[in-house]
Amino acid sequence: MNYRKLGKILGKIMILEAILMSAPLLVSFIYSEALINKIAFIVPIAVLAIGGTLLQMLKPARNQLYQKEGFALTAMVWVVMTLFGAVPFVINGDIPNYVDSCFEIMSGFTTTGASIINDITEMSRSTLFWRSFSHWIGGMGVLVFVLIFIPESNDGSSMHLLRAESPGPQVGKIVSKMKVTTRILYLIYLGLTILEVVVLMMDKPIPGYENDQFFFSLLATFGCAGTGGFGFIPNSMELFNPFSQYVMAVFLILYGCNFSLYYLLLIGKVKEVLRSEEFRTYFIIVAAAIGIVFLSLVGQFESFPQNYTTEEAFRHSLFQVASLLTTAGFTTTDYNVWPMLAKTTLVLAMFSGAMAGSTAGGVKTSRIIMAMKGAYINVRKLINPRYVPKTKFEGKTLEQKTINDVFGFITLYSFIFLAVLFLLSFDPVNGQTVSIVSDAGEYEVKHGFFSNFSAVLACISNIGPGFEGIGPYASYEGFSAFSKIILALTMMLGRLEILPVLLLFNRRTWSKF
Repeated sequence: MNYRKLGKILGKIMILEAILMSAPLLVSFIYSEALINKIAFIVPIAVLAIGGTLLQMLKPARNQLYQKEGFALTAMVWVVMTLFGAVPFVINGDIPNYVDSCFEIMSGFTTTGASIINDITEMSRSTLFWRSFSHWIGGMGVLVFVLIFIPESNDGSSMHLLRAESPGPQVGKIVSKMKVTTRILYLIYLGLTILEVVVLMMDKPIPGYENDQFFFSLLATFGCAGTGGFGFIPNSMELFNPFSQYVMAVFLILYGCNFSLYYLLLIGKVKEVLRSEEFRTYFIIVAAAIGIVFLSLVGQFESFPQNYTTEEAFRHSLFQVASLLTTAGFTTTDYNVWPMLAKTTLVLAMFSGAMAGSTAGGVKTSRIIMAMKGAYINVRKLINPRYVPKTKFEGKTLEQKTINDVFGFITLYSFIFLAVLFLLSFDPVNGQTVSIVSDAGEYEVKHGFFSNFSAVLACISNIGPGFEGIGPYASYEGFSAFSKIILALTMMLGRLEILPVLLLFNRRTWSKF
């Protein structure tokens, strides 16, 4: 294990986090917040800067990183980012419990959006900014950003880091040089971010928040870009005007696309984008899910406390499908009271996720396509042992190794899901009554199996809100400290797609043999 090289890169990450923390510190000055809110960021910035600088003095014997080192480093980086990123919440008192603070910022960096905060109005502006900004940081990936600045390697070290942090079964360069690839990805990411802020600014201000339009547009965009979902005003996005809700829904769907396709569009290869099997399947899933949810609502308006109009039903269907399919977790209404067909469709969307190479979580559309094709191939081989598969995906022959990797991922995903669900069953919160106050009125639900099931699914797919006791108008605050730690690790497993985290905590990763 190349400890000195790992330490050197980790030092770069610490310095980067210190630089990124200067943004919420600036917000604290802009809004003339109390001194404690400034100290809350100054202290970790100083510690990160000093620690990172000291680690830069290490002189590794070799510069290359093997695959296991790259994967373990990736998971280590996210742990360190979380441990330091949680400190401001504790110092300024917004989230005084350190375990809760780690849960909150891990949810931010992994773009999950699960929160333990019940009253968002009590949070300082710098805290609100840091929570939402963490979505934007984690959306494209911390190490992907660092790859822009570290020297290009010929030994595959950079590719190991990119594969460990980028979501999807197949990760590669879109141009010959890794540094250029990462720059292109981040420029596209930044461009979409700026565009969404500009479009949201065209809307009328939210009543009662007339002086906060730019600030709220920025935070909403951070959440959309990273497909996170932290709320920064009461009731998530419910108070936003319909125009902004439509804009956010469209951008969420766009952020759910593979960013490599945007590069193809920029260089004029529109036909290649339209030929993408994953791209077509993704939009078929989006359209089908919206249609099913909307049709399940139509004709039942009288039974909903919200008393939707047809336009509202369509808008909420569009927004909630876009939000949960892309694993953002923003909400505009209480879907807890929707018909079972609509809720089941949303659960399936949470499991599916969007395209590989996007900022979304979930299993990914490409894996679902490959798994279905792999299952078809296996059935054909059972019927005819001489069958030679010629199945293709994205114009290339689908190799058995790729199919096995997909089945392996889904198996690990399912095993971890069941294991975490089992652990949550010991939590004292089970059986307790949770009071919900939403646009559907005030009602009570019991925290039971479906609450735990949706909590695990929401965390491993990096979504945030689930159903019943942890629904769109509830929080994770009721879980025990043990459950919060388990769920925080589940978020990281979901964001890094399992293997880097397993390698980090595997004893053999750190042994000489």
